[in-house]
Amino acid sequence: MNKKAWCIGLAALVIVIGTGCGQKPQAAPPQTEQTTVTPQKDTAVEPVVDEADQGLSNGSGAGQEAPSGSTSANERVQAQSRSIDVYYTDPDQTSLQAAERTITYTNELDKYKHSFHALQTSESETLIPLWGKIQLNSVSFEEGQLTLDITIPDTANLGSGGEAFALDALYQTFFQYDEVTAVDVLVEGQQKESLMGHVDLEHPKMK
Repeated sequence: MNKKAWCIGLAALVIVIGTGCGQKPQAAPPQTEQTTVTPQKDTAVEPVVDEADQGLSNGSGAGQEAPSGSTSANERVQAQSRSIDVYYTDPDQTSLQAAERTITYTNELDKYKHSFHALQTSESETLIPLWGKIQLNSVSFEEGQLTLDITIPDTANLGSGGEAFALDALYQTFFQYDEVTAVDVLVEGQQKESLMGHVDLEHPKMK
């Protein structure tokens, strides 16, 4: 190769290199960002557990409801009404007289308590209660026997005639109940020989 040909080739090489260096590199086309959406499976939502409901599951008893058919302790008991004869005396304490009274009660013991309270009050000025000042402490009933525990203040003491009428009024009032076959009157829990010192007390008084 002669010198001239070598010079021509070198010049051509320089031109090619210069042309390549003068061109700006083209920016790569922007890539489109693709988002792949993955379908989600149905997810069960956890229910919010109330503290009262939680007590049902952990056995603590909190928030438990009464079983179906059971009776709640706070359930209102329906009251019953009944007309009874209640015995009083006249203003001169010469005889016993009956008066019809209506009592309202929710159970058997309540019935006896309200009957005693009826003996303590009168709806007529001509009918005098003989038990008005006597305090009823408790009432119990078992196997046909009604037991009344009372307290007698000094101001409630009666004479012999009044004491006899008082006991008769009590017995006749309570013996009108078919289930009552005996009545025992206790004074402050004790079986006294006499109610007020005049008339003997039977323990119990039989029907």
